[in-house]
Amino acid sequence: MGKNISGLSNVWQRIIVGVLGAALFVGSIVVNPWAYAALFLGLTLLGLLEFYKLAGAQDIRPNKGIGIALGGLLYVSFFLIEEEIMSPQLLYLTLPLLGLVFVLELYRKQPQPFTNIAFTLLGVLYVALPFGLLHKVAYLPGDYTWQPVLGLMLLIWSADTGAYIAGKNFGKNKLLERVSPGKTWEGWAGGTVLTMLVGYVLSIYLQDLTVAQWLGISIIVAVFGVLGDLVESMLKRSLGVKDSGTLLPGHGGILDRFDSLIMSIPFIVAYLQIF
Repeated sequence: MGKNISGLSNVWQRIIVGVLGAALFVGSIVVNPWAYAALFLGLTLLGLLEFYKLAGAQDIRPNKGIGIALGGLLYVSFFLIEEEIMSPQLLYLTLPLLGLVFVLELYRKQPQPFTNIAFTLLGVLYVALPFGLLHKVAYLPGDYTWQPVLGLMLLIWSADTGAYIAGKNFGKNKLLERVSPGKTWEGWAGGTVLTMLVGYVLSIYLQDLTVAQWLGISIIVAVFGVLGDLVESMLKRSLGVKDSGTLLPGHGGILDRFDSLIMSIPFIVAYLQIF
């Protein structure tokens, strides 16, 4: 009875963190746009910190301060623009920060200066920009609506769940063994089927998007969600680490949990804006 969560088995840790996390997500997304924005701002900043910490495993020293400032500014600016509180022209303020990344490296006296610059900007591109673009999904009808964001999270979770169940029971053919030995084509197929089914059900009950939009998002999640997982695995392998972090007991770090979402968002935004 006296055990804390770290004393539980990995399975129970995953269950407890998963249930609490799901409750936090649903509540924040549904209650109002400011709670939603605060939730994903937290994920953005934690994800950036995690990314820069990963880079340190190979003695790369990105400028965390300017990277987090730039990523946070992009995220908040996109949100305030959608809320019509801030003029889109003010996004130009991010350009001097981009220049400062290069200038400040002159005075840091760190080895591999351009590698440091590259990873500073890569963190913003890989983590902050996709989370900032999520606002384009949340405000697709013009005003904030929780349906597309919550539906997208459900599709991501469906893809993971379907892939896990199918892969565990039927998985034989490796998807990309040199990057992620545990992933199989059968798992991917199971995740795709469940994601498409959930997408169709969502189109019935969450009608802020059309059936075609929900099914299109489902296909994107099924394809680019698993690719996002593979990309993050490739990142960790290249840096010689197992997990991106230990913030979420039983689940790894922020990037471990949201790699599929991060990779899917740019493609979803492009699809919804074009079609």
